[in-house]
Amino acid sequence: MSKCLSDIFRGRKVFVTGHTGFKGSWLSLWLSQMGASVTGYSLAPEAEPNNFEAARIRGRLAAHHEADVRDYSRLADCLRACQPDVVFHLAAQALVRESYRTPAETFAVNVQGTVNLLEAVRALGKPCAVVVVTSDKCYENREQTWGYRECDALGGHDPYSASKGAAEIAVASYRNSFFHPEKLDQHGIQVASARAGNVIGGGDWSRDRIVVDMVRNLREGAPVPVRSPRSVRPWQHVLEPLSGYLLLAARMLEGRDPRLCSAWNFGPLPGEELPVAELVKLFLAAWGSGDWQDKSTNQAPHEAGLLRLAVDKAIWELGWRPRWSVREAVTRTARWYLSFEQGLDMTPACLVDLRAYEAANPTQFQKPVNPLAA
Repeated sequence: MSKCLSDIFRGRKVFVTGHTGFKGSWLSLWLSQMGASVTGYSLAPEAEPNNFEAARIRGRLAAHHEADVRDYSRLADCLRACQPDVVFHLAAQALVRESYRTPAETFAVNVQGTVNLLEAVRALGKPCAVVVVTSDKCYENREQTWGYRECDALGGHDPYSASKGAAEIAVASYRNSFFHPEKLDQHGIQVASARAGNVIGGGDWSRDRIVVDMVRNLREGAPVPVRSPRSVRPWQHVLEPLSGYLLLAARMLEGRDPRLCSAWNFGPLPGEELPVAELVKLFLAAWGSGDWQDKSTNQAPHEAGLLRLAVDKAIWELGWRPRWSVREAVTRTARWYLSFEQGLDMTPACLVDLRAYEAANPTQFQKPVNPLAA
């Protein structure tokens, strides 16, 4: 690539679904900082408080639509009004345990919502880059010790994981049927999917998330209940996968390479995955106080015990790689929540992390992007 990411996204029209959520709010803030014209499409923030409001994201948007991805007509109208150069699809029901409570809604949002987005792009008929964000849980989990690769089988025991696997199949179907990579000169629509590991970072208040559970219990002076202390996850700071989504979209904008129109993993390097208990200990140390209790039980809904991602493809073909260790990610996450507890302005707190990440990743953000130099 001949330009840094800020140069590529400056002045671009970007459509972000799920922009009021945890990852979506951070992505919208980052895009706006790079000079993009961001249109957001999402339900109102579910959690209270939430990063979208805490960091005052709405004032940075070109347009803000509170609507449901299951409403195809509204989604298509908003996409048409935006005329995007780039689409990031993050709107989803994103919680495993919630999927046990609301399985039909989970499938409707995660599968039909994705189909609606792709159908709206097809109806728009405008050349653009589309990044559909699914999950590392889209793979058929075999509790294997090595990381899942993009070519591994899709599956899902719980409704959430199954819905993400199904969303990936829908993306592949639309790509093969309507946006074939070998026919980019005819339609100009590039579609990729992104599968990220378990993200942490400031501003997440969704229920059933370990960091949120820690913050809420520490605030009350209570021990942190940990339901799956031995489960291993590919933890990463939220800015890590977002940088991958941005780089992937930028590469698609810079040149029509059919190889980009595929699935991509974004996760930590091997050895950076941790059991939940170890993550909790790191967070408590960064917080400066607190204790935790093992609350595991055989009666809990099934969740994968071991999950790792292989990120070789993104490293070698995109020139992307994670920049922060899991310890750095945990420390910055704890620092963000401590600032929030002190009543500080969270927009500067978010910008501090963004600038620090960009400084740690100069090949993408401060000079021309050259995969061989990453």
